[in-house]
Amino acid sequence: MQSGGSTPVINRSLFGVVQAAIEDGGLGEIYGASHGLEGLLVGRLIDLRDQGEARWSRIARTPGAALGSTRRKLTTDDVPAVLRLLDEKRIGYLFIIGGNDSAETGHTLYSEAAAAGMPLTVIHVPKTIDNDLALTDHSPGYGSAARFVALATMGAGRDAEGMGASSPITVIEVMGRDAGWLAASAALGKRDETDAPHVICLPEVPVNEDRFLGLVEEAYGRYGSAVAVVAENARGAAGPLGGDEEPWYVDDFGHPYYEGAGRHLAALAGRRLSVRVRYERPGTIQRSMAACVSTTDAREAGRAGQAAVRYALEGATDAMVTLVRGDGAKYACSTGLAPLEQVAGQVKRMPDEYLDPSRYAVTQPFLDYARPLIGPPLPWFGRLR
Repeated sequence: MQSGGSTPVINRSLFGVVQAAIEDGGLGEIYGASHGLEGLLVGRLIDLRDQGEARWSRIARTPGAALGSTRRKLTTDDVPAVLRLLDEKRIGYLFIIGGNDSAETGHTLYSEAAAAGMPLTVIHVPKTIDNDLALTDHSPGYGSAARFVALATMGAGRDAEGMGASSPITVIEVMGRDAGWLAASAALGKRDETDAPHVICLPEVPVNEDRFLGLVEEAYGRYGSAVAVVAENARGAAGPLGGDEEPWYVDDFGHPYYEGAGRHLAALAGRRLSVRVRYERPGTIQRSMAACVSTTDAREAGRAGQAAVRYALEGATDAMVTLVRGDGAKYACSTGLAPLEQVAGQVKRMPDEYLDPSRYAVTQPFLDYARPLIGPPLPWFGRLR
């Protein structure tokens, strides 16, 4: 099953699971749950063994959840229906491709099945553009979304620079519910002080509005344009930016979403500097832009799916596949396992060594961490002398 927000490479992991299960030869039916938990509750299953090589080749390169995803939270009342279906279909292995909330679902189903005396192997395959899963170096999906944000920021910077006085400032609001990994990736295309972004607002660093405006004004005065990248849930010391104490949406897992941190800061900048400030909010294209898929991300997403089956057949259960970075100077990545109970409901925020709070920026160690994940080098733009 696939769960939570989609990524550009979520189907690479799905293909990896199915491919490894077919190649093993000892497994029987391979089912996919239509829209995750919703499909499990009503028995809406898809035969994944009988799809054909050509179809899988296309699906592996397709963004969005091919099985259909869900954000439904597993309730106590749901458990008997799910376990009954698994028992009726003689399903002994459950692979969940998802984020930290999906890890909680997997751990709960494993525990409830064990309590009922029902053998069930549960392996969680990590997936999130937010990169906030605990106990893994990074998460499949992040590298591709980070590449998109970096390219979008580079382009917005040159647009603001070229437009000059007519619209010299841009504020881009990007995804990242609890952590700033995705907003921070905007800096991956910055090669000198003139390049965007000039300010990055992250959930890990409370935003002082006067300080933010001062940094934007300083960049505008020095370079003639400025770009700020703001995480969607960036906050001030007193709470949500803009003074909206009530979130516009709270999902089944209790996660609040606030409207327009970037819009609020863009309005402040426009009033302070008396210039046109563009506010951009890319939305779901951050996690669905096939043209920005990182080759590294795609490869590792498929590898995580394959590893999930291998670990399951070796006897692992109630665990998440992790990506483990090698120690050498050249980037390398292998897989490992982490207990689901230590992943479920946890959030991996950016460490202090990656943050430069005084400049609302990120440090070189973050750039060294993130650059290998986004695939080939970003383009190098030019300027007239």
